[in-house]
Amino acid sequence: MSNHEGVGAGQLTDLAHARARAEARETEGMLRFRDAELKRIDALERPLQRQIERAGIALDIGQAMRLSEGQVQHRLMAAERVREQAPITWLAFRDGRINEARVREISQAIDTLQRPDSVIRLDQRVIAYAESHTVAELRRWLRRFIERVETDLALERAERARKDRRVDIHHGDDGMAVLWALLPAPQAAAIERRLAHEAKGLGADDPRTMAQRRADLLAAWLTTNESGDAAVHAQIAVKLSASTFTGATDGFAEAADGGWSAPASWVLDPHLVSNPVWHRLIVDPVTQDVLAHQYVGRLAPDTLKLAATFRDGVCQAPGCLVPTDQCDFDHREPWPEGPTSGENIWPLCRRHHILKGHQILQWVLPSGQTVRAEPTHRENPAPPPSRLEHELAQMLVHLH
Repeated sequence: MSNHEGVGAGQLTDLAHARARAEARETEGMLRFRDAELKRIDALERPLQRQIERAGIALDIGQAMRLSEGQVQHRLMAAERVREQAPITWLAFRDGRINEARVREISQAIDTLQRPDSVIRLDQRVIAYAESHTVAELRRWLRRFIERVETDLALERAERARKDRRVDIHHGDDGMAVLWALLPAPQAAAIERRLAHEAKGLGADDPRTMAQRRADLLAAWLTTNESGDAAVHAQIAVKLSASTFTGATDGFAEAADGGWSAPASWVLDPHLVSNPVWHRLIVDPVTQDVLAHQYVGRLAPDTLKLAATFRDGVCQAPGCLVPTDQCDFDHREPWPEGPTSGENIWPLCRRHHILKGHQILQWVLPSGQTVRAEPTHRENPAPPPSRLEHELAQMLVHLH
């Protein structure tokens, strides 16, 4: 990859880290200003004056920084939550290892978690992932983390949310309307897959775009009186732990591409999702032996492709979230030196596959670290939380 006017990838990373440090200084300045103002206002005698002046703090900050009061309040709330409850994360923000966008995502996760030990565990683990992945990947990782460390509470929230399922229609201008539906994720995934399959099956001669075809198909399905079995049995993969699959523990089923998750009971109950064909993969967290087979020859058989599709979910280039069913299957180490095996086969979207084939793709993570072409969307088992490290970080935060 060529440099432009002497600026290399490493320098761009340095600039990103400098920007993140500047964001941290800016945020700390906002917090110090607010804290000083609150201290001054608390010394005022008249309660009404105290109330009015407290309300004006966000306005003063916003005017100074060209931000709205709402933006100021959200930034201060997120920053204070992370500073007080996740000191390791806050120190990483100060050092420029993560930026404000990642801090906001982590703050939202902290707000969702309800147990102090869960927050400590998040603080222990999140930086290693956040500094080497995109914000979109971090958002998915945080959702999985919450579902794993507080499964019981997450299941309760999911059941409450499912009671709010509904369909709304909003009529707009130019003769158009918006059909909006809030559905359980497994049902929405089945609808999405069926629409994509049917739209593509209409053939290249159809003059409509894929988006137009999907809209017309959905309208046709909803405005006819036909009933019976679904015309398409969608192939949908979800990942379950062995204990959840057997019913020993409650848990979540996660889509192969990480785009959604739902209580496992919603997927395992055939009465809840009847149309698609579900591939219920029992994932061994250590061996991943579903891909332990090797094959002779260059082209991967369908069984291996399907297993890799379900295992990885998305293109394995850093930050790429193209689903695996839209990817090519590439030998990480070129064949015949590299075997046609689960360990050596991975999905790459067409763009990243071409870049890799022309040897111009550098595997540079968002942290700036250049790594060998390895899968970037997998993660190691969580280490136990350390209160000592958490408490030490809290001391460092408040020393400055």
